[in-house]
Amino acid sequence: MMLVVLLRGEPLDSSINPSQMYWHSMCTSFSSYLLSFSVPLLVSSSMACFLVFLLFFLVAVEAYHAALPADVYWKSVLPNTPMPSAIHDVTRPDEKWDQQDDVFAHYGHAAVTPSQIPDPSVTVFFLEKDLHPGAKMTLHFIRTVAGATLLPRQAADSIPFSSAKLPEILSRLSITPYSMEAKAMKKTLQDCEEPAIEGETKYCATSVEAMVDFSTSSLGTRDVQALSTAVDREGTPTQVYSISKVQKQPSSKAVVCHGEKYPYAVFYCHTTSAEAFKVSMVAKDGTKVEGVATCHTDTAGYNPEHVAFKLLHVKPGTVPICHFLPQSDIVWIPNK
Repeated sequence: MMLVVLLRGEPLDSSINPSQMYWHSMCTSFSSYLLSFSVPLLVSSSMACFLVFLLFFLVAVEAYHAALPADVYWKSVLPNTPMPSAIHDVTRPDEKWDQQDDVFAHYGHAAVTPSQIPDPSVTVFFLEKDLHPGAKMTLHFIRTVAGATLLPRQAADSIPFSSAKLPEILSRLSITPYSMEAKAMKKTLQDCEEPAIEGETKYCATSVEAMVDFSTSSLGTRDVQALSTAVDREGTPTQVYSISKVQKQPSSKAVVCHGEKYPYAVFYCHTTSAEAFKVSMVAKDGTKVEGVATCHTDTAGYNPEHVAFKLLHVKPGTVPICHFLPQSDIVWIPNK
């Protein structure tokens, strides 16, 4: 598909992802460069595009088994920190965005209502005292985002990322205005541009490299863990899980990064005061989960209308509010 677009010079359609858009723009720039010579060259615009494609194809074949830029950067900065499944799994071409919002992402601003939680029987929020071996919870583990292209930082930084530039972004990424995708993008941009709640710092990372930099600088160390929930099978239903093991992590200082709905990978990251827990559990159908739960310890600045406080019948700032991370989210904590 990409070869046809490059050779024929046709506009990109909605099936072309941002990484292809990036190479297409490079092709156009290189074509203009070749055609700008004062001495006539026997190179047409289409031929120039073909040469660019051929060049990148040969480079791609040579580097086929090489690590991706995000992998290389991760290993250079965090050699002792395993990459969490939320990043490994972010590029899943056979999946689409989940219709369910991440109700954990915006405590400070969002007055989430109970109607936004699809199944009231599911344990979405709970208290720390409820988290212990032998406890049973009805849970549904989901990916709030999937199928996003993981762009290298250089490519991501070349694309505007602001509400003011939304028409240009939609045009560059060949996304139809007012479509479901466009509306989701608009909401993500607005969420990223809202001010952080008091006592927190926030940042929307458009690449893994940017997320690593923000998280480690916010925590003041590269000696960190990056944790995400891992489920041993896909498409698991809502069901009862039995908790077998709970491991409290050593720090109450954390950065949480939520996967956002966008054509390429975007993570809404913010600092927070929270206790992190590794939780092993098994479902009724045998599904095994290595879950990550966070208990937010300083909720005084959170929106009192958030559904968490309504469901648990507590007020902001009184007790820690706990939840399991969706599979698309990551919590960063220092090892000491």
